[in-house]
Amino acid sequence: MSLIIAFGNPVYDEIITPCIRTDGRVLSGCSTNACLALSRLGHQTALVGRVGADYYERFCADLQHYGITAYATPSEQTGGFRLIYDERGDRTLDVLGIAPPITEVPTCCTDAVALIVGPILQETSVSLIEQLAAATTAPILLDPQGLLREIGEDDRIEHRVPADFARAARHCTVIKANEVETYVLTGIDPRANGSAAVRALRELGCQVAIVTLAEAGSWIDNGERQWRIPAYTTEARDPTGAGDTYLAGFLHAYLQDQTNLYRAGCVGAATASIWIEHTGPDAPISLAEVERRTSLLLSCNPDAILD
Repeated sequence: MSLIIAFGNPVYDEIITPCIRTDGRVLSGCSTNACLALSRLGHQTALVGRVGADYYERFCADLQHYGITAYATPSEQTGGFRLIYDERGDRTLDVLGIAPPITEVPTCCTDAVALIVGPILQETSVSLIEQLAAATTAPILLDPQGLLREIGEDDRIEHRVPADFARAARHCTVIKANEVETYVLTGIDPRANGSAAVRALRELGCQVAIVTLAEAGSWIDNGERQWRIPAYTTEARDPTGAGDTYLAGFLHAYLQDQTNLYRAGCVGAATASIWIEHTGPDAPISLAEVERRTSLLLSCNPDAILD
């Protein structure tokens, strides 16, 4: 099995949507959710992060249960948010805890076929990304959400662009951003002009840019072509982790064929569609169901290539 290592603190979140409300805090996090999905798609995964003493034993047991190797070091707090979604799918994030930055890079990074950097709240510095790039030639995939977040008034999350973001971008094979993150990074509303937004995101320095737009699908740009990827129509009971698992599905397909980005995007959309039908880490993602949904997406518009 291929080893994929993800860097980003796990969180235990409270989630409230028009459809569900969690009973207490549940395991989540950008890198955590990516590992959960990738392990169900047949990959060996490892998660590097910091966890507070209050959740450390539970976290290690959780990852052992899900077949994910934990490179976790204890900290004073466990990261977490209270996520509240409205009927439109827009959300507010209230901070429940903050775990400190990741400072250790396991030696097994040299054996990984891919690295994911998916911070939650400023725990993966640009210098860490530079350190990873120096340690391996494997592709680095960045979800920038945690690099753009800062704590504002009333412990709510606000967004800003770090001054050194371009340094991180040029070490990344893929950057995947949602519509809010894309707007923060580029100043372009991807709902109004997805083509221009994904192009501007790629021009920050990565090789491949992805912009996800929930039910409106996603855009991919590799500098030579653009692809508009359809969403798989389903009921989004809990959209938390949709982008995380899209990136996991995309990476699964990308490792098989780096030239077929349209199919990789469809695999990402198919994977995310299963995740959002459920809440928490037990979403029943399977390779067979991902492939079935991918086939349906491909049959809808198999030649959706935009120059």
